[in-house]
Amino acid sequence: METLFERFHRRIAAVPLVFTRGIMAEIAWDARLVSIQGTRRVGKTTLMLQYIKQNLPLDGASLYVSLDNIWFAEHSLTGLVDEFVKSGGRYLFLDEVHKYPTWSQEIKNSYDDYPDLKIVFTGSSLLEILNARADLSRRAVMYEMQGLSYREYLNLTLNENLPVYTLKDILSGHGDIARSINQILKPLKELKAYWQNGYYPFFLEQPQLYERRLEEMVNLILEVELPVLRKVEVAYIPKLKQLLQIIAQSVPFMPNVSKLSERIKINRNTLISYLSYLQEAHLTKNLYKNAKGISRLQKPDKVYLENTNLQVLLAMQNADIGHLRETFFINQLSVRHLVEYTDKGDFKVDGNLTFEVGGKGKTAKQVQGLENSFVAADGIEYGLGQKIPLWLFGFLY
Repeated sequence: METLFERFHRRIAAVPLVFTRGIMAEIAWDARLVSIQGTRRVGKTTLMLQYIKQNLPLDGASLYVSLDNIWFAEHSLTGLVDEFVKSGGRYLFLDEVHKYPTWSQEIKNSYDDYPDLKIVFTGSSLLEILNARADLSRRAVMYEMQGLSYREYLNLTLNENLPVYTLKDILSGHGDIARSINQILKPLKELKAYWQNGYYPFFLEQPQLYERRLEEMVNLILEVELPVLRKVEVAYIPKLKQLLQIIAQSVPFMPNVSKLSERIKINRNTLISYLSYLQEAHLTKNLYKNAKGISRLQKPDKVYLENTNLQVLLAMQNADIGHLRETFFINQLSVRHLVEYTDKGDFKVDGNLTFEVGGKGKTAKQVQGLENSFVAADGIEYGLGQKIPLWLFGFLY
């Protein structure tokens, strides 16, 4: 176990504290069992290490370990937990749990057997945390970690401390909020850079390689995580890549399942299941007219890429500006709110708010007469009445 502590201390020494994610303050770190899920490279590891460095003793009571460490080829998680607790350990942070075959049962056993031990674990968004057999559902406090919001991106790149605003704040007071932000920086100037390469925190590491690393991340999800965690046949992976390309190049993508299944030679039910898997992997976002009570075999009404960085990548740098605006809007609101497809306007939010998304010339014509309707307009620094700057919706988390 000394090897694990040595690696842990090297990681702690190297982790920066200049910027921390907003979700840091939302997590109930004092809970006995905390689950942080999220797609690859959104910053789960950094988040845990920053919390340890800022809040916990480094005297042997805390330990971070990744379960893809070769150490586990000859050791068990249960054995590690037992030795750690007997040595005075109280805070255990487990990364990449999906790389360890019996992770759920062993974490459950550790939770039951060591009541004074606090465990935080991270894993892929595809993990079936609500596993009845391991019964983690009533034990773990669960969180879903997203990529950087536009607000977080601005704080990180410009060394600012811009606050979060609620949707209610923005709808009722967007004029004052926009004025306060525009006095500090030019939000429109930074927005296109965020759309292209600002969602995943690794854009800071060799920015010239961002596109290549993003492509590698997508391939790892498709070629490794989906086959392992969703039993997708490896022979179908090229078809999933083809499907993502079709979604990226359609404005917007409204799936005709029969035609699409014929085009890429996958049967209807399998195709709909794959659309669900892609959303679980945070590669796409499926919209429904009524999102409540949907089943895995229900066809989505619209499909978007999960974020604008994926849109730019998969559209081969020719991403449609209207599609980018809508993708940004859905991505930023979906963290806190239910976004649905609607026949009138572009989106319905929380069941009672209707939004039309467009450029600075966009009017309220499409939502005229609808109660609680708004226009989210790109290309404007300030809004007026029901017309609100699109960039402001990037301040929701």
